[in-house]
Amino acid sequence: MSNENETNENETAENETAENETGATKINMGSFDIRHMTTDQLGALGVSHIAYVKAVIVNGEAGFAIHAADGTPMALAGDRATAMAAIVQHEMMPLSVH
Repeated sequence: MSNENETNENETAENETAENETGATKINMGSFDIRHMTTDQLGALGVSHIAYVKAVIVNGEAGFAIHAADGTPMALAGDRATAMAAIVQHEMMPLSVH
């Protein structure tokens, strides 16, 4: 019986995560247990849903950088409103970093 339980747990763990076309880890939230979250799963949490805007100076001019939740640079905008609108247009949640 112990082997049967181990097999079921392994199958469940395999079903909890999968890689999508871009190689990013996708978490199946239906059977997800946060107590067993890997470092990669934690790092991927919110990456495709959250972006943040940060004031920057590029080539001596002020602008606003748009970054994914994991810090990956995505775009530059001339003003905060345009940066926020671009994030919303891509169906993500904008956050400001001060």
